[in-house]
Amino acid sequence: MNSKLVDTPMDPNAKLLPSQGEPFSDPERYRRLVGKLNYLTVTRPDISFAVSVVSQFLNSPCAGHWNAVIRILKYIKGAPGKGLLYGYNNHTQVVGYSDADWAGSPSDRRSTSGYCVFIGDNLISWKSKKQNVVARSSAEAEYRAMASATCELIWLKQLLKELRFGEVTQMTLICDNQAALHIASNPVFHERTKHIEIDCHFIREKILSGDITTQFVNSTDQLADVFTKSLRGPRIDYICNKLGAYDLYTPA
Repeated sequence: MNSKLVDTPMDPNAKLLPSQGEPFSDPERYRRLVGKLNYLTVTRPDISFAVSVVSQFLNSPCAGHWNAVIRILKYIKGAPGKGLLYGYNNHTQVVGYSDADWAGSPSDRRSTSGYCVFIGDNLISWKSKKQNVVARSSAEAEYRAMASATCELIWLKQLLKELRFGEVTQMTLICDNQAALHIASNPVFHERTKHIEIDCHFIREKILSGDITTQFVNSTDQLADVFTKSLRGPRIDYICNKLGAYDLYTPA
């Protein structure tokens, strides 16, 4: 309660490893706290990446991992009333942002996928997760993230149809990697895409069917950036503003 506030949920320069310092004395306490933080990500997308990282050490947490969890609490303390604000929009266009941090994990060099989906201007779905396999290139990592985001878009389209939400027009998937976008639109497979051929077929099929369309965005406007890596305070504030995450207690 008396700790100083921090402006980031995770130190951008910190690299958490499986064995970092002495084993934590109370692993059960670590697991309980991380579990509660997982529930909080339902309304706090800005801590999703940090919570996903500390969740990787539930089996045998160390002192360094506990310090990382405490840092998340210090960040939450700075704006305990922050949450997602949903408003009325004149459109119901479904737009998704996908991003990947290539070889970002220092322990096994796996990449981290992240995506977020909007209906109108309201954020309704997001995810931050380490990829299952090691990506051999940044384009491959980005393409796997695009495949995960495409699955989410198709699922949401079916859900909205069952709810009779309205006419769901062509959905947009936005990415900041030109190579991945070119692979999605290029029907020719070559050596560099052979190992991701299934994802290539999946995304291209959805593009040809008219379910989704792809679009490029500059890295500075990539909103899924907060789900793939630890960012600086001003960058987090900028993305939170775009995601519609506000603090209820901020003076008008």
